[in-house]
Amino acid sequence: MNRLFGAKSNAPKPTLNSAISNVDTRIESIDVKLAKLNAELSTHQQRLSRMRDGPGKTAIKQKAIKILQQRKMYESQKDQLQQQSWNMEQAGMMQDNLKNTMATVDAMKTTQKELKKQYGKVDIDKIERMQDEMADLMDIGNDIQESISRSYEVPEDVDEAELDAELEALGEEVDFGAEGIGEGEMPSYLQDTGGVPSFIDEAPAAGKAKEVAQ
Repeated sequence: MNRLFGAKSNAPKPTLNSAISNVDTRIESIDVKLAKLNAELSTHQQRLSRMRDGPGKTAIKQKAIKILQQRKMYESQKDQLQQQSWNMEQAGMMQDNLKNTMATVDAMKTTQKELKKQYGKVDIDKIERMQDEMADLMDIGNDIQESISRSYEVPEDVDEAELDAELEALGEEVDFGAEGIGEGEMPSYLQDTGGVPSFIDEAPAAGKAKEVAQ
């Protein structure tokens, strides 16, 4: 059977990159041939420009025409190979983009599973209760601060008009006392009389004073 239909090949299948590499190698080979043909064509052109009409010039001209035909054939083949290479490169870019897209999708799926697992451990009701407790504590703190910083006002049973009258009377007394004091004299309540206060009956004895000092 193998002799009739041939044995199954176990050779690895060519990849897209290897196919592109093979095509590029063929293009480089054609470039070498084109360079050789262009050199020969330049030589024939120089010879034709110096020769006179005749059989020799005609023969060289025929050779130049054949070289031109070969160059056109190679140029056409090169264009086809370049188009094939470009098509394969586009297919390769699409393949790479697809791989990157699949990798991105897999990463997003993994991330989604992890997020679900982590968010599943979060108790929203517990967080709401904690937020409410924090708000209550903040209100209590504000009330405490407001209570501490509260100013003490004058009692309601005190008449402010009476206080103003009393303050004015004190001012008048100070002015009246100042009129009886001469220039350079001190008020009586600021002078040191040097005497013993009237509420002391007698001066203390010397011995008792020493004992008190000790």
